[in-house]
Amino acid sequence: MSEGKLALVTGASRGIGAATAEALAANGYHVVLTARTAAGLEEVENRIHDAGGSATIAPMDLTDGDSIGRLATAIAGRWGALDALVLNAAMLGTLTPVPHIDPKEFSRVMTLNVTAQATMIAAFDSMLRASKDARVIGVTSSVGATPRAYWGAYGASKAAFDTLLGSYADETSGRVKVAILDPGATRTAMRARAYPGEDPATLKGPEVVAARLVGLLRDGFESGERIVVNQTG
Repeated sequence: MSEGKLALVTGASRGIGAATAEALAANGYHVVLTARTAAGLEEVENRIHDAGGSATIAPMDLTDGDSIGRLATAIAGRWGALDALVLNAAMLGTLTPVPHIDPKEFSRVMTLNVTAQATMIAAFDSMLRASKDARVIGVTSSVGATPRAYWGAYGASKAAFDTLLGSYADETSGRVKVAILDPGATRTAMRARAYPGEDPATLKGPEVVAARLVGLLRDGFESGERIVVNQTG
C-alpha cells in the first residue's frame, strides 16, 4: 500500500486512465484525475470514493498550457510533492497515408501528444523532485517504436513522446524514475476507433494495464525502461 502518496493521472475519465486512477486509489494513493470531460471524471471519482479511496478531479484541456500551470500551482500549494505522474492522455487522429495527413489535425495531435506532455513535465518537475521516490510513467504505443502504414501522424507523436521521456530519464539520473509503458492491444474507445472490425472480447481490459502500472510503482523499474504489457499483464 502507498498511504499518503499523491498521484496525478491524465486522461482519467475512461479507459486505461480511469482504471489506473481506481487502481492507484485502491493502493492508498490520493489521486488527482484530469480530463476534458467533467462528467466522466465525476463517475470515476464516485467509484473511487465508494470503494473507500480518495481522489480529486480537475477537469481541464491539456492543450491549454495556462491550465496546466494553474493545476501545478494548486497542487503545490496543497501537497508540495508529487509521487507519481501518469501521462496517459492522447489523441489518435485520422489513420491515413502520410501524403494525406491534414496539417491542422496533425498539429492538434502533436500539441496534445507531445507539447502538452512536455508542459506537464516542466510544470511538475519540482514537485516530483520534492518526492522521496518519484515516478513518471508515460503511456505510449508500439507504433512509436515500429512505424506502420497509415499510422504516421499518431506514430510520429508517440516516437517524439518516447524520446521526450527517455531524455527526461537521463536528465534526472534516477532522481525521478521514468518508464515508457506500451499497453499493447487493450479494450479501449481509442482501440475501437482504430480497429472497428475487431472483437473487443478478444482484448484484455484496461484493468490489466492498470494492475501492471501499479505493480511498477510498487516494485520499481529501471529508469528509461520501455515496458510492454501482454494479454495477462
